[in-house]
Amino acid sequence: MGVAIRLTRMGRLNSPYYRLVVADSRFPRDGRFIEIIGHYQPLRKETQLEINETRALHWLNVGAQPSDTARSLLRKKGIMEKWHNLRVERKKTGKAAAEPLPAQPQPAEPQPEAPAATPPAV
Repeated sequence: MGVAIRLTRMGRLNSPYYRLVVADSRFPRDGRFIEIIGHYQPLRKETQLEINETRALHWLNVGAQPSDTARSLLRKKGIMEKWHNLRVERKKTGKAAAEPLPAQPQPAEPQPEAPAATPPAV
């Protein structure tokens, strides 16, 4: 399974905006995805680009391949340069990077309810 970082089109006719998503490369452009890592709105007066840097670095680190447009957007935010520096550092030391990437927070599991206390039999 190849994982890709790519854009998914959203919005109305002649008024698009895009989500930067991580998806299985076999799924269609606007189909199922694994995670949303950013938003891109090119038609605003000031182009709006928001990317969750830690998640983008995580997915690049585990082998996700960005599309050409996604790579360009990641480059504009400086994420590709940081990822390259992490790879160079890891290669020099011969082990994992000095600062591991933070894991995605897992939702808390609900605690089982304790059975109602029954009075002791006399």
